[in-house]
Amino acid sequence: MTAAVSYAECSARERLAHIVDPGSFHEWLPPAEKVTSPHLAQLGVPCAFDDGVAIGRALLAGQPVFVAAQEGGFMGGGVGEVHGAKLVGLLHRALRDRPQAVLLLAESGGVRLHEANAGLIAVSEVMRALLDVRAAGIPVVVLIGGANGCFGGMGIVARCADQVVMSDIGRLAMSGPEVIEASHGVDEFDARDRALVWRTTGGKHRWLIGDCDALVADDVGAFRQAAIVAMARPRPVTAASLEAEHRLLSQRLGLLAGLDDGDEALALWQRLGVEQAGQVADLEVDAVRGLRKVALEDVR
Repeated sequence: MTAAVSYAECSARERLAHIVDPGSFHEWLPPAEKVTSPHLAQLGVPCAFDDGVAIGRALLAGQPVFVAAQEGGFMGGGVGEVHGAKLVGLLHRALRDRPQAVLLLAESGGVRLHEANAGLIAVSEVMRALLDVRAAGIPVVVLIGGANGCFGGMGIVARCADQVVMSDIGRLAMSGPEVIEASHGVDEFDARDRALVWRTTGGKHRWLIGDCDALVADDVGAFRQAAIVAMARPRPVTAASLEAEHRLLSQRLGLLAGLDDGDEALALWQRLGVEQAGQVADLEVDAVRGLRKVALEDVR
């Protein structure tokens, strides 16, 4: 039996090596090409030769896929001009070559403040290209389980995808905890309260309210199996798919109805029998999967 390998502790390329078929990854614009940000050096900030993202083609369970993996170790996976252009280029090529699926191993704090305007434009272009790929019937699967989470513009990109796979320690949100605290104060959101952060933005909570489609343990093998399943379930952008999203939103509003606005997330877990905040972290993945079924049944 193969020992579990932590997804969170792997680098971007290590994750790719474990998730796609062995030896099948072919990288486009690798570090040797030295395609770097045109802005960071002018600000005296160190560059990365791949600008913090690896893109290319590979095989997954024998099927051709396009892949991108953000490197959280470089500027928190932040999106700049080159970083974003590589993602857009990958998606545009997917429209031309029509792989079985596109996998995005997302780990990002959002747009880099160092090149904010270029990064914001890049994220909007990524979203447009991603939706074009989905409309063409090519599933886009986002995997989230890195230590930096998936926040800001990349959080929006993730929710534009066909399928989102998260680990129980992954995080997904629009604004990061530190950003919320800086903007509205510690009374609004204490970024040092790890229980608060994870029960609000963590994979277990995102699964519970329907923001992710598969919840897995922190194991690259589990992510691989979930990705194989997910790429066989495309959700092209159609009127029917938009109606399904609206139904999901209605279900979520039903889940949250009448809960304490002061700590909505904790109130939801308490409704499901998890009385103490610390207990959320102790729940096994299988137990959380069962709780979502109970929660949705309560809404119906």
